[in-house]
Amino acid sequence: MAYRQNHDPYYAQQQPQRQASQPYQQQDQYYEAPQQPMRQHTQPYQQPASQQYHQEQPYQQQQHDPYYNQGGHAVTTDYSSTGHDAGWDGKSYQDSYAGSQVHLNPDPYGSQRPGMPYQQSSGYGSQYSAVHEKMMKRRSVRQVELFQGNLVLDMQVPSNIVPAGKANIEEFSKMRYTAATCDPDDFMRSKYSLRPFLYNRQTELFIVMTMYNEDEVLFCRTMNAVIKNVAHLCGRDRSKTWGPEGWKKVVVCVVSDGRSKVNKRTLQVLSLMGVYQDGIAKDTVGGKDVTAHIFEYTTSVIATANGEVSQGTCPVQVLFCLKEQNKKKLNSHRWFFNAFGPLIKPNVCILLDVGTKPTGTSIYELWKCFDKHSNVGGACGEICVDTGRGCSLLLTSPLAASQNFEYKMSNVLDKPLESVFGYISVLPGAFSAYRYRALLNGPDGKGPLASYFKGEAMHGGGVASAGLFERNMYLAEDRILCFEIVTKKREGWILKYVKSAKASTDVPTSVAEFISQRRRWLNGSLFASIHATVFWFRIWSSGQNFFRKIFLQIEFIYNAIQLVFTWTSLANFYLAFFFLVGSATSDTATDAFNFLSKGAGKEVFEIFLKLYIALLFVVTVCSLGNRPQGSKFIYISAIVLFGLCNAITLWCAAYTVYLSVSQLTLNDWKHIGTVIETNATFRDIVISLLATYGLYFISSFMHMEPWHMFTSFIQYMFFLPSYVNILMMYAMCNLHDVTWGTKGDNGAAKDLGGAKKVKGDDGKGDDGGGDPDGAALRIPPPEQKEHRDAATKQTDHDRNSRTNVVLAWVGTNMLMIVAFTSTAFNNFVAQYVQKSGDSTFNPYLQFLFFALAGLSAVRFTGSFLYLIFRLVGL
Repeated sequence: MAYRQNHDPYYAQQQPQRQASQPYQQQDQYYEAPQQPMRQHTQPYQQPASQQYHQEQPYQQQQHDPYYNQGGHAVTTDYSSTGHDAGWDGKSYQDSYAGSQVHLNPDPYGSQRPGMPYQQSSGYGSQYSAVHEKMMKRRSVRQVELFQGNLVLDMQVPSNIVPAGKANIEEFSKMRYTAATCDPDDFMRSKYSLRPFLYNRQTELFIVMTMYNEDEVLFCRTMNAVIKNVAHLCGRDRSKTWGPEGWKKVVVCVVSDGRSKVNKRTLQVLSLMGVYQDGIAKDTVGGKDVTAHIFEYTTSVIATANGEVSQGTCPVQVLFCLKEQNKKKLNSHRWFFNAFGPLIKPNVCILLDVGTKPTGTSIYELWKCFDKHSNVGGACGEICVDTGRGCSLLLTSPLAASQNFEYKMSNVLDKPLESVFGYISVLPGAFSAYRYRALLNGPDGKGPLASYFKGEAMHGGGVASAGLFERNMYLAEDRILCFEIVTKKREGWILKYVKSAKASTDVPTSVAEFISQRRRWLNGSLFASIHATVFWFRIWSSGQNFFRKIFLQIEFIYNAIQLVFTWTSLANFYLAFFFLVGSATSDTATDAFNFLSKGAGKEVFEIFLKLYIALLFVVTVCSLGNRPQGSKFIYISAIVLFGLCNAITLWCAAYTVYLSVSQLTLNDWKHIGTVIETNATFRDIVISLLATYGLYFISSFMHMEPWHMFTSFIQYMFFLPSYVNILMMYAMCNLHDVTWGTKGDNGAAKDLGGAKKVKGDDGKGDDGGGDPDGAALRIPPPEQKEHRDAATKQTDHDRNSRTNVVLAWVGTNMLMIVAFTSTAFNNFVAQYVQKSGDSTFNPYLQFLFFALAGLSAVRFTGSFLYLIFRLVGL
């Protein structure tokens, strides 16, 4: 035993002082920490008179934890840098849990005192060198009491982290470490506990930050933004829910995917905040592998990426879950929802990715949506591109600018439309919120969370019978979750878009990274959309009111039409290029390229038509065999050439409109309705362009966010054909790749040391003997047919399914191209033109233009209604 006078709150000076001549009797708990020069065996052990030993006092958790039990013991081995352990003052070391205390012997060679056998530490040898001991890490062995078979330690944090006046409060003075050896689904059944549960606190907001190997800059960016949001909640002193003590209703959970993959500098930031301590985690406990290392601390420290620390305005309850293995983001969410959720029992869960930065009031704005509308099961805010200081990224990266336009128009047109209907097809995992009650499964075990996590078993090999369609569908697990919430039987949940909740995030700036990211997005969204369209009838048993069901039915019809256009987008882009450029260069009198030379349009058209087809062939070949990282030059070249083709298409369309408008007289403008009926070119092209790009401008100004139209519109138009011809082609050709992008191996490192139970081992092993006479070799082996293992069969089946889908997709688009560019179609058009006299008639272009105009009108109407409803508070 040792002495805890400086740190033990239960310390009582009740025992008589031991004389210097009294031999030191060490009990079952001991530490070996060679640091000082070896003391002679003949030298009597001198205990400082100021230190006294005492009887152990029970840990106060006994009064709070309903699962309290005096479990078994474990011997743990710690490696930590000399002089840097939390709570180490050169005299004592406190590590309390469930009635046990762990003591560091103030005499570093106490194990060699007279009357006590020498305990050799592995790694040091029988002889010690004082020089080497100062350079090497201390190895300490201790015996602790297990709690229901679980290893839980309370570690003293450095004094500079503890807020002033709170040194005697456990959650501010000690960090709690739990070594979880179970699956997330068994966390509560295994009798693990968390501090908010022990303190009996009602959690209103449970925020999860998922990360993989993000650096300290991205981590501090997100964490400090979350702390700022918590401070805002505490500053709302007129709120019935929030106020100065509002931090007790918020728990921030950081889940890191893989201990060997986590960024070490990010761990240093967590250490500065008091949330993490190095050297206390274990690989095994009682022979069981540790699956997650859980650190809990209520911190008031704000740390920056360069190591500066300051005290925040309010405390924040932080739970850091460091997963032992890299099992992907979905598994991280399973720890959040299935392991910690049943103990925390929050009202609203906020999902954030490390690197995403919410504004100072965004989390409150999301929570307010749930508080105001009791039928809201999920909500999301506006995710915008982090454009850098002074929007510098828009000037230096055309790819980032195109994504900025894409994100903005989605938040201006698509999200408001879906919010009006009540079903948002996807709540982005980077920044979204869910009502915890809406996520829970039913008594039969089926429900939103069960469907959400079904993909983890599929992609981990747990569901071998799942087909390629289903596994690709569950790549978009957030889309599946949204569909399951809205169609949950007899509950009537809806999803909303909260425009006032904003968050910025990083986007890929390299072509290879961009293509790889969109591969999973496109495959998952395509098959998840098909799934939602096929099972549209589930909305009629969802518990919604009649009018809401009608609105949802209209939305599903709209989504089905969008799905058809997505499937045929390859053909639509080519045919638009073929007809627009062809019609603008067919007559030398109106040649769109007559500025080059008279009649040069036909040659230009033929060159770029063949170039377009060649690019499709090249992209298809590269998508089937090459990673984007290995074919950067080819993909970049294809993007540039596709952008040039689109520029020519827009030029021809604008030139055709110019010719049509220039022929109109003043009297024609007074009777514009008659012109629209008689002038097919004006009607088809002008109206469709205004209905698409014109509505972009109008809706952007309507939402008071027009700046992307001036900074990112041109870049988006340049990349637009690549979104279809390159991203769609690569995604479809890689349907067999249903991985989540796990980097590195998934095995445990096994470098922390273990915690072994102090019990006897009655197991016996065989001697490994066998038959040495070789009789079995005299019998010829039977003939065996070559069999494929299960993994090979699955791979072959996936690739064959990929081939069938690609053939169906390419075949459908090629059939459209052949049909509308065939001689029969041209003859039909020529006969109609001869009878009607309308030389601009083209049934395909008319259908395409009117369909696009109709879809744009629906989007604009939904966006306008969203602003109206928002204005009146609905």
